[in-house]
Amino acid sequence: MAIIVQKYGGTSVGTLDRIRNVAARIKRTRDEGNQVIAVVSAMSGVTDGLLKMAREISENPTERELDVLVSTGEQQSIALVALALQEMGVDAVSVTGRQAGILTTGSHTRGRILNIDPSLMQAFLDQGKTLVVAGFQGITPDGMIHTLGRGGSDLTAIAVAAALKADVCQILTDVDGVYTCDPRIVKNARKLPEISYDEMLEMASSGSKVMQSRSVEFAKKFGVIFEVRSSLNDNPGTLVLEEHTSMENVVIRGVSIERSQARVTITGIPDAPGMSGRILGALGDAEINLDMIVSNIAHDGFARHSFTMHSSDLAKAQAALKPVITELSSNARIETDVGIAKLSAVGIGMRSHSGVAATMFKALGEVGINIGMISTSEIKIAVTVDETRIEDAARAVHDAFQLDKQPI
Repeated sequence: MAIIVQKYGGTSVGTLDRIRNVAARIKRTRDEGNQVIAVVSAMSGVTDGLLKMAREISENPTERELDVLVSTGEQQSIALVALALQEMGVDAVSVTGRQAGILTTGSHTRGRILNIDPSLMQAFLDQGKTLVVAGFQGITPDGMIHTLGRGGSDLTAIAVAAALKADVCQILTDVDGVYTCDPRIVKNARKLPEISYDEMLEMASSGSKVMQSRSVEFAKKFGVIFEVRSSLNDNPGTLVLEEHTSMENVVIRGVSIERSQARVTITGIPDAPGMSGRILGALGDAEINLDMIVSNIAHDGFARHSFTMHSSDLAKAQAALKPVITELSSNARIETDVGIAKLSAVGIGMRSHSGVAATMFKALGEVGINIGMISTSEIKIAVTVDETRIEDAARAVHDAFQLDKQPI
C-alpha cells in the first residue's frame, strides 16, 4: 500500500463543487489501494478577504494576529473537504498544523519549518483514516500559531511527505506541469516530463510561479520526489527528482521571467574592506531579499554596487540604506530604476556545453532588446531587460534554443 501526499491549492478548492471534485479525486486514489494525505490551502480569495478585513480594523495589524486570523482559512477548507469525503463513505479526518506536529521558527507571517512530529498523523493512518491536513501553518515552540508565508502549503506537503516517508508527493494545481516557458507567453512552450531539483530551484527563484523555491529546497534536502500535475484532469505531470546523466543532454531546460523588478545602485562608496557588508547588512536587517548583485570600481576610484529586488521592496530598501550611506561617505548616492524585468535561461546541460550565453545574447540582440545587468550560476544565465519587452525576450530565447522540440 503506497502512501501518497496530495496538495490542493486555493483554486482547486475555490467552490463547494470544486471541493466535492477534490474529495472524489482523493477517494479514487484511496480506492486504488493507497493511503492518502491531502494537504489543502484556503479557498481561493479567502486569505485576501481576511487580510482586507484586518486592514479595515487596523492600519498596521500586528503580524501575530494576522497569523491567528489567516490560519482560519485553511481550517475552513480541511473541515469542508473532510466532510465531503465522509459523505462519500471515506473515513476522513481533518488535521490542523498543530495537530500535524509541524514545529516552526522565524518571524510571524513568514515562518520556517523546524521539525515535524508525525505521531498523530501516523496513528490516524494506522487506523485506516484518510487525512486532510491544513497547509501554510504550524506552531512555534512556545505554542503560537505561525504561518509559513508564500508557497506555505507546498512546503507543508513536501515536509509531510518527508516525515511520513511517502512514496510520492503530488502538487495538484491549475496547471498540468512545468513548461519550458509560461505557455500564456510562449504559445509553443512544451510540458517537461521531468526536471531536476536544481533546475526547478533556479526556475522557481527566477519567476516561475509553479513552485516556491524553498519547497524545492526542502524536497531536495530530504529526497522527496514530487510531481506537479493538474487537479482538473488525470494527465501525467512533471516529475521533480535527482538529476541523472541523460539530463545533461538538454542544454537549456526552460526559460522563466520575473516582472516588477527594481534596481538600486549606490555610487561613491569608499573602496575599503567592510563597505559591502554594511550595506547588505542593512538590507538584511530590513528582511529585503536581493537577487542580482554587481559590484565594481568606477573610474574615480570609488566603488559602485548595484542590486535588484522586487519593486514592492524599493521604498523599504531606500529607507534602510539612507542612514548607512550617510555614514559611509559624503560622496555616496542612491540611484533607483523601476520598470525592469528578469529573464533567465536554466539547464544543467550548461555545465558541459559552451556558447550558451552567446546564443542567448545574440537572440536578444536580433530582436533589438538591450541587456542591463547579467548574473550567472553553474546552471543559469539571467539578464535584466526593459519590462515592456520581457515577453518578446522570452519568445526570442525560447526559439533560439528550440525548446518547443522534444530533446533527443
